[in-house]
Formats: sequence, C-alpha cells, structure tokens
Amino acid sequence: MTARYGEPPESGRRYTLRPGAYAILPRNGAVLVTHQADPWPEYQLPGGGIDAGESPIAALHREVFEETGWKIAQPRRLGAFRRFTYMPEYDLWAEKLCIIYAARPVRPLGAPSEPGHQAVWMDPVLASEILGNPGDRDFLRRALA
Repeated sequence: MTARYGEPPESGRRYTLRPGAYAILPRNGAVLVTHQADPWPEYQLPGGGIDAGESPIAALHREVFEETGWKIAQPRRLGAFRRFTYMPEYDLWAEKLCIIYAARPVRPLGAPSEPGHQAVWMDPVLASEILGNPGDRDFLRRALA
C-alpha cells in the first residue's frame, strides 16, 4: 500500500488519479528546488504530471527541465506517496500519486520555461522544513539520512 500524506479524501467527493514524477536533486551540499508563484507561493520538489503515454522517467526529465532549466542524470526511484488535493490551475480534485526519485543535476540549459517557476538552490535541512507538502518534506528528510 502506498502511504498517504496530508488530508484524507473527503467522503462523497470524486478524485481524478493524477500520477506525477518528482526529483530530489542534491549537489555540492545544496538541493535544487522550484519556487512556484501561482496559485499560491510555495517551494516544491521539481516535477509534475505524467502525460498520457509518457513514462515516469521521461516525465521526470521533462518536468525538471521545465521547472528548473536543468538537465538531470541517473534517476533512481525512492518510492511513492499519495495525497488528495484540489488543483486550482486545472479546477480538479486530484488523488496525486507522487513518484519520488533522486537524481544528479548535470547542468543548467536555461531558465525555467514553466511560467511562475524559479529554480532555487537551498540548504537541504531548510528545504526539508519548508517544502509545500508533507510527502516531499518526508522523502527529502529520509534521503538526507
């Protein structure tokens, strides 16, 4: 069974399964995260939804590049968790299936192409305290241990 973080699903509400791939990206004592401005400002692990017909690894590379501008290598699956949330940018109640990877950031290829995103290098302990959801925070803490 996949662990759940955050609020339990609301009784009677329909949720759409939304699988996604996310990365923990350590380098030189820091971790690369993304700051998303909308729909509310928060720091996140880079990553996002897996498109129809796309593999989780392909989605991971695409999403990390879109949100940070960085090329990554050697992704290694750490695990997965679920969370139930409203996604205002899609007007969607989602059961997010978050697949977490550790990967090596290789080099920046440009600025993030995803509107409202900014790549941020951050102290890993600080990131493990301020990432926007408890699943991301827990996976980062365990990766640091």
